[in-house]
Amino acid sequence: MINRETHQSQSAETVRDGVTIDDIAKRANVSKSTVSRVLNGTAVVNEQKRSAVHQAIAELDYKPNVFAQGLASGKSMTLGILTQNIGSPFYDTIAQGAIEGLAGSGYTPIFVDGRWEHAREAAAIETLISRKVDGLLVVGGDIDASELQSYKTQLPLIVAARDIEGLEEQCVSVNNKQIGYLATKHLLEQRHTRIAFIHGIEGHPDAQNRFVGHVEAIQEAGLSLSDELVYQGDFSGHAGLMAINYFLDQGICFSAIVAANDMVAFGARLALYRRGIRVPDDVSIIGCDDQAEAAFMTPPLTTVRQPSYEMGVAASKALIALIGKKNYEWPALNPELQIRESVKRFTS
Repeated sequence: MINRETHQSQSAETVRDGVTIDDIAKRANVSKSTVSRVLNGTAVVNEQKRSAVHQAIAELDYKPNVFAQGLASGKSMTLGILTQNIGSPFYDTIAQGAIEGLAGSGYTPIFVDGRWEHAREAAAIETLISRKVDGLLVVGGDIDASELQSYKTQLPLIVAARDIEGLEEQCVSVNNKQIGYLATKHLLEQRHTRIAFIHGIEGHPDAQNRFVGHVEAIQEAGLSLSDELVYQGDFSGHAGLMAINYFLDQGICFSAIVAANDMVAFGARLALYRRGIRVPDDVSIIGCDDQAEAAFMTPPLTTVRQPSYEMGVAASKALIALIGKKNYEWPALNPELQIRESVKRFTS
C-alpha cells in the first residue's frame, strides 16, 4: 500500500535524470527544506540562498516535476481558459498572448470553446471546475454578470475582452467605442462624408460599441447619420461582400467604408474588385483589429489596431497574481490607427 505522504515526499525529492533535491541542496550549500521552499514558492527565502538554489538548478539542468509539485502544494497547476472561437484571428491572438503570459509560471492552460452559446459556455466552465483548475480566464462570452460573480466565489477569475459590472478589478478590455470613433474620424479627416458602416453581429457588445463610436464621430463633424448607409452584418468576410453588393444594387452612394473588423473589410474589398471599383481611388476602406493579414491585402488595409495579444498576456499574468494573492497593475491597452494604403483623400 502506498502512503500518500510518503509518495508525495518521494515524488517531490526525485527529479528527472536522477537529480534529487538533496543534490541541489548540496550544490547550493543550503538545506533541503530551503530548496523545497524555493521550488514551491511556499515561503519567503533569503535572496542570497534563493540565488544559490537557482544557480544549482541551472548547473544540474533540473526540470521540476510539476505533478509532484502539485501534490505538495495542493494545486493542479492548470488554468481554465474559456474562449469563444479558437478559429477566429481575434480570439486566437488573445489565446497566444495568454500562453505567452504563462511562460515560466509552471501553469498549463486548458482551452475550451464557448462559441457565444450560453449553455455551452456554462457546461465548459463546470467541466473546468470539476478538473480542479486553479483559476479561470473567461474571454468574451454570453455568461451573464451574476453567473460570473458566482464563479468568482469558487475560484480566482479574470475576464478578458469584456467589461462586467461588479468585477471591474478583474476585467481587461479595449475601448471598442474608441475603435469605431478612430476609424470614422480618420475618414472624416480625409474629407469623406458619405461613409458606409458595415455592422458586426447584432447584439454583440463589441459591435454595438464600435457603432456608437462611429455615430459620435459623425455627429461631432456636424453631420447626420444616414440609416441607408448602415448595413447589419456580422464579423465575417461574407458579410462584407454582401454589404457592398446590397449598397451598389440599391444605388446607394458612398465614398468610404468602415468595416466592423478586418475580415469584413476583406470581403468588402473583394466585392468592390468584382464590381470594377478601385480601392482607394474610387472607394476608401478602413477596418478594425489589425489582423496579421491586413498588411497583405491589396492594397494594404488601413485599420485600427486592437492590442488583443497584449490583452491575453495581461489577463493570464493577472490570473497568476490573483491565485498568488498578489497585486497586479493592468497595462494601458489603447487602440491605435494603423495607416496603410486603403484610404485616400476625397477630392470630387
